[in-house]
Amino acid sequence: MAYKLWYWPSIQGRGEFVRLALEGAEIAYEDCARGVGEDGLMADLNDRTGRTPFAPPYLELDGLVIAQVANILMYLGERHGLAPSNMADRLWLNQLQLTIADLVAEVHNVHHPVAMMDYYDDQKPEAARAAKQFREERLPKYLGHFEDAAQANPGDWLIDHKWSYADTSLFQLVEGLRYMFPKRMKTLEPDYPNLVRLHDQVAELPGIKAYLKSERRLAFNTDGIFRAYPELDAE
Repeated sequence: MAYKLWYWPSIQGRGEFVRLALEGAEIAYEDCARGVGEDGLMADLNDRTGRTPFAPPYLELDGLVIAQVANILMYLGERHGLAPSNMADRLWLNQLQLTIADLVAEVHNVHHPVAMMDYYDDQKPEAARAAKQFREERLPKYLGHFEDAAQANPGDWLIDHKWSYADTSLFQLVEGLRYMFPKRMKTLEPDYPNLVRLHDQVAELPGIKAYLKSERRLAFNTDGIFRAYPELDAE
């Protein structure tokens, strides 16, 4: 039986980190909201009782419902061999995924530094200030950490000699940052060759390669997490 993935139908967003792991491993899933729309997604979420997800994305299979990206990926990693069997290695991958989640939250706050529900146009001066600090201070700190992680294993991937869900997540992170901050990433990327190497290797995985060429891979846009506002970018 295919997994049911519930996430907003018109953006990559946080759901893309789950999609990439599923696509890379060629695991069958249904992107439910692509069929029923946002109203159908909200109806499904609001109709749930008990141990409910707070928000999309959430994954469903045979009555089991798992929310939060890192939680979903940890489950898929253990069930489908997208994470190693060693407990210390599994915890380290989850740790990296949670750090990726921290960065994703900071990325979103760049263009919504005052209020998440207000429009970007209502907080442009504050966003410009937040973007400068993020580009110059926070982004190199995060990328440096992921570069160290990429160097920590003697193999080609983050763990052992096989890709994991954290590799596909780092791929998406680089893709999103290149879209959002093309000038800044062009300046920074030479300092992080192993992170770029992981990105390029993920792009060549058969499942990912097919996905990126398909209609299932939505384009980045200004409704998602990674948004290209030229005035927020600089070298």
